Amino acid sequence: MNDPSSTTPDQLAELKRQRYILAICSVAAIGGFLFGFDSGVINGTVDGLQSAFGSDSVGTGFNVASMLLGCAIGAFFAGRLADRFGRKSLLIVSAVFFLVSAWGSGVATGSVEFVVYRVLGGMAVGAASVMTPAYISEVAPADRRGRLATIQQVAIISGLFIAFLSNYLLANLAGASTASLWLGFDAWRWMFWIEILPAAVFLVALLGIPESPRFLISRGRDDKAIRVLGLLMGEDEGRAKAEDIRASLAADHSPSLRDLINSATGRVHGIVWIGIGLAVFQQLVGINVVFYYGAVLWQAVGFSEGDALLINVISGAVSIGACLIAIALIDRIGRKPLLWAGSVGMALTLCLVAYAFSTATMVDGHLSLAGDMGIVALLAANAYVLFFNLSWGPVMWVMLGEMFPNQVRGSGLAVAGLFQWLANFSITMTFPIMLGGIGLAGAYGVYAFFAACSVVFVMKWVKETRGRELEQMAYE
Repeated sequence: MNDPSSTTPDQLAELKRQRYILAICSVAAIGGFLFGFDSGVINGTVDGLQSAFGSDSVGTGFNVASMLLGCAIGAFFAGRLADRFGRKSLLIVSAVFFLVSAWGSGVATGSVEFVVYRVLGGMAVGAASVMTPAYISEVAPADRRGRLATIQQVAIISGLFIAFLSNYLLANLAGASTASLWLGFDAWRWMFWIEILPAAVFLVALLGIPESPRFLISRGRDDKAIRVLGLLMGEDEGRAKAEDIRASLAADHSPSLRDLINSATGRVHGIVWIGIGLAVFQQLVGINVVFYYGAVLWQAVGFSEGDALLINVISGAVSIGACLIAIALIDRIGRKPLLWAGSVGMALTLCLVAYAFSTATMVDGHLSLAGDMGIVALLAANAYVLFFNLSWGPVMWVMLGEMFPNQVRGSGLAVAGLFQWLANFSITMTFPIMLGGIGLAGAYGVYAFFAACSVVFVMKWVKETRGRELEQMAYE
């Protein structure tokens, strides 16, 4: 065992800096937790929404997916506004929106009111989804950036897990999500109100973290940026890094959407298309069908509401374990190998899920999986979740936060985030329609096809970013 007394002052200072970086990254990642919680809480409230608002399958689909419209708006404008007002400032705004949305979604008395609050929450989720990885990538050292940025995905999955667990416990306490719980309010309303506590913690904790030094330099606040960089990497290295950041930013203008277009060719830079591809494929594999409709999905093949909610809890635990493995691997083997392996694994497991559901039969008006097919579907679905959270879940957000040059990071994230949430909205809205049309087997067959396509995309177009400084990122 090392003798603490032998530790040099420089080593102690470095340890202090590492702890500081971990602390501020963890605070930013609470936005990821709320992203996950807000996305997952809807899973257990679908029956309550149908009962309270008297909505049909299309109306229910829009109630569930409405948040995603807000996400698209929030992701797009947060990236641009963050270039003007700062990463930290936008995270604070998102924390306030999380608070208002959590309260309002629970008190809503009709679909229109509910949708308004969910869109507001979606704007918070969208902003957090692009600002958290941007902030973490801009304060983390290159050799640990992947692990630190992956904290966001752990936080997202933890938020989903806690939402699933909370939904399960509240539904059990009340007897059903539509049954009355505390103070005469239905359990599904309390499922939304639980989010108020972490949202309040996020808001308070954000007040104690510094602004991104790269943003500060882009706004000409060099002295403050150097102080922050000194806290992150030491005074001398901080000054040198400030010079590198200044050199990487265009001297003639502030960051703008125009920077996404190559002025010589008039075409969008290739790196932007790759970012959009990463963002869209992460959704086209259908992962959020499991997150948003997990309870509906398992009830459709014969599980009770309680069992379906418990399966969601198990899936959440599997996801957290997968993310922890990703943290251990991402800075060792790189981003691209994880994406490729995840795509192959998802394609295979989705094919198994589709096959299992293709054997389902109707019993008393409900789908039922005969023999061992229920176990096959359950194991394959959880293996699919495992592969996603080993790869596309965390790696996509890591890469979006680090792959763009400093000049276009905010704009690039804005555009990629917009496409990510629009794809999410499309997948979420179309699932109930596909469920009633081509069935579960057909729906999962579609997602398996896109997972197979993502293998080709990764191999041909995605470039490795492991170990590279943000100032080394290029447009092509």
